[in-house]
Amino acid sequence: MAFVVDTNVAVVANGRQTHADLQCQVVCVERLRSVVADEVVAIDDMGAILQEYKRHLNFSGRPSVGDMFFKHVFNYQYRRDRVRRIAITPSADERRGFQELPENSLDRSDRKFLAVAFVAGAVILNATDSDWDEHKALTETLGVQVDQLCPRYTSHARRRRP
Repeated sequence: MAFVVDTNVAVVANGRQTHADLQCQVVCVERLRSVVADEVVAIDDMGAILQEYKRHLNFSGRPSVGDMFFKHVFNYQYRRDRVRRIAITPSADERRGFQELPENSLDRSDRKFLAVAFVAGAVILNATDSDWDEHKALTETLGVQVDQLCPRYTSHARRRRP
């Protein structure tokens, strides 16, 4: 099985610039360590996911686990047993984002993750982005599973409660 890791998972694992608590950070750290040790990461072959990682994570792989994850993906991006580079096709139709996706209102920055997961048959790992919960019907229609690592931060219905 392959995993598409939303950038927020690595950011939370780093414990920087996040509203997540320590418990969520620990879950993200453990999951990223497991992915790096034993799993396959799926990214797009255009480099859009790596570019997003680069904007939020440290290329040296230090000082935190999220940075180590980024370095691992970058270093092993051409080893299919560790990282799968998945071909996705940008669409001129702004309502889709990618040819592989139907019309949708998912945040544009998340569409690359969804397109890769759909084509690769991968699971998306998410920590704090509520968009995945808000667009659950879309992911279910596509048969894409989203593993909510910190569900208290991602449930749209729960966030609205007083």
